[in-house]
Amino acid sequence: MEKLNSIDRIRIHNQSHINDCRIITLDRHHHANGNLTAVNNGADLPFDIQRTFYIYDVPGGAERGGHSHYTCHEFIIAISGSFDVTIDDGKEQHTYTLNRPYQGLLVVPGIWRTLQNFSSGSVCLALASHHYDEEDYVRNYEQFQRLKHAGQQ
Repeated sequence: MEKLNSIDRIRIHNQSHINDCRIITLDRHHHANGNLTAVNNGADLPFDIQRTFYIYDVPGGAERGGHSHYTCHEFIIAISGSFDVTIDDGKEQHTYTLNRPYQGLLVVPGIWRTLQNFSSGSVCLALASHHYDEEDYVRNYEQFQRLKHAGQQ
């Protein structure tokens, strides 16, 4: 995958807004012996899935996330249980409660996300548009704020 230069990464990062994020409901197939939901690469999400990871056994009161990405999109699903996802574009915040395995939150690049209030036994599945790359992360909130306001004077 082609790497963007620093100027393009900052431009993408500071142009995103929380309204660019949204809940996506996936097709559900009901069966007497259990339900099925599939995610079809290139069809159900506005990106091709390059990485999948899941978060589980989160201790009570712990938070996950606490970062933004320069270029990576993520689709976050509560496969089991529930948790809250707070998204932040540097000006506005919104909190979504995820608790249905057939719905997920699309988080675009340049949006700070924090996951909290995990119920006991909850499992968070994340589908990502890019392979893991530490250089794609903004992990410091003050740096995030500076990037969001770059060029907006």
